[in-house]
Amino acid sequence: MKLTTLTTLLAALALTARAELKLPAIIGDHMVLQQKQTNPLWGWDTPGTEVTVKFAGQTKTAKAGADGKWTVKLDPVPANAKPATISIKGSSAKELQNVLVGEVWICSGQSNMQWNVGSSWDADLEIATAKYPNIRLISVPQVGTQEPQKDFNGSWKECSPETVGGFSAVGFFYGRVLHRMLDVPVGLINNAWGGSAAEAWVNRGELQKDPRFKLLMENTKNNEASLTSEAAKKKFADDSAAWKKRQEEAQKAGKPFNERAPRSPDSWLSGNARPGNIYNGVLLPTIGYGIKGAIWYQGESNAGRAYEYASLFPFMIQNWRTEWQQGDFPFYWVQLADFMAEKTDAEQATASQWAELRESQTKTQNAIKNGGQAVIIDLGEANDIHPKNKRDVAERLARWALAKDYGMKLPYRSPEFKSAEFTGGKAVVTLDTFGGTLRTVDVSEVKGFVICGEDKKWAWAEAKIIGKDKLEVSAKGVAKPIAVRYAWSDNPVCNLLTTDGLPVTPFRSDDFEMLTKPKP
Repeated sequence: MKLTTLTTLLAALALTARAELKLPAIIGDHMVLQQKQTNPLWGWDTPGTEVTVKFAGQTKTAKAGADGKWTVKLDPVPANAKPATISIKGSSAKELQNVLVGEVWICSGQSNMQWNVGSSWDADLEIATAKYPNIRLISVPQVGTQEPQKDFNGSWKECSPETVGGFSAVGFFYGRVLHRMLDVPVGLINNAWGGSAAEAWVNRGELQKDPRFKLLMENTKNNEASLTSEAAKKKFADDSAAWKKRQEEAQKAGKPFNERAPRSPDSWLSGNARPGNIYNGVLLPTIGYGIKGAIWYQGESNAGRAYEYASLFPFMIQNWRTEWQQGDFPFYWVQLADFMAEKTDAEQATASQWAELRESQTKTQNAIKNGGQAVIIDLGEANDIHPKNKRDVAERLARWALAKDYGMKLPYRSPEFKSAEFTGGKAVVTLDTFGGTLRTVDVSEVKGFVICGEDKKWAWAEAKIIGKDKLEVSAKGVAKPIAVRYAWSDNPVCNLLTTDGLPVTPFRSDDFEMLTKPKP
């Protein structure tokens, strides 16, 4: 009986020794809390432990549940650039230092959002001058998994020449504009993953419930079955052995060997395209942290499924908002830039998956609340999917936030197609210029229009500006046009913008069947 008592006592002592208050990486020193809204803080402790949080005259308490998790909600406070301390006491105590209050934004998407300051234009100047201690940066590592993650490896850093070089360029430039214009601290959470597909950012369970994504999920399950099969494992082993043999033979012969190693089946299973993978491994550990909104630059990986993206992208945004439980927070995205070779044949030029993806992005503005699109059809590079000019991209995104969320009177929205009237062998196109006035850049001649007749064969068209928001478009050989398109190709030659410097959004007047619409 004495032995049993001693064993129980030792076990209790061991449990007490291990008991420790733990916080997620997103809650730590140097962080920024979102001003003027409730901010959840959470962590883990021994089940049943009462946790007390003190900040800015507030005292909040919570009890750790059966899973050890506790959550408190701080009352709204105004922006404050004076470093503050958050005291947290449970089975142990922690003090979070140098905490600021201001504006917090998620910076998300694929490689063009991930693209860092050090790889952008004027990197030397931008890094050397990045002395903004009241801008705080945190990056979430790339973890692809079907298992929900609670935390990640990372920490908040003050923005400085030593910390900014590897951070998202679009994210930093965006945050810098807000910081300068609003004169408040800014927190930036970078979770971008190059090459990622939109479906990887969504709660998989929610995707499976929606019949619009039946084909996507069927293909996913088939892919999973194939890649986890014994045949796939054997093929990878055989291919790897053959590749290694070729490599050794090349080395013996003194010849260069540039052939890539075979791709493991696990690379897709734990990668950035499998539905739910990034949601679980990257997004989930930050969901619930107080934010103002999100900026997004993605779409290249979904271009071949542009038709589906018109439903998938707004679905993703709504999924984030539902799970964050902060209402319809602002969500602004970048439309795909111009990329790939310029095509001289009008028919070939208009057969573009990228143009269709851009249209799906534009449509999303009408599918959700509090969303907006930065058009950058003039900022791309034909030979590089990663245009180096990220500063202009970020500033066009920032215009949306400054105008819509911070009450500043600034031009922010690119002109969009409104209507087209076909008469007398011409199309009169009216755009919604949102208060702007049309003009051309580089040359006086309007570039970028095609037109077609009932045969649906596209021809390059001549266009001229006939009003603040109107153009007249016609083409030789097209006597009775029925449709008109502008900047409708992978890399269009186009030069319409407003006097405010915002490029016209690529558009089409027709509803011809999309190239990317799934075939029965």
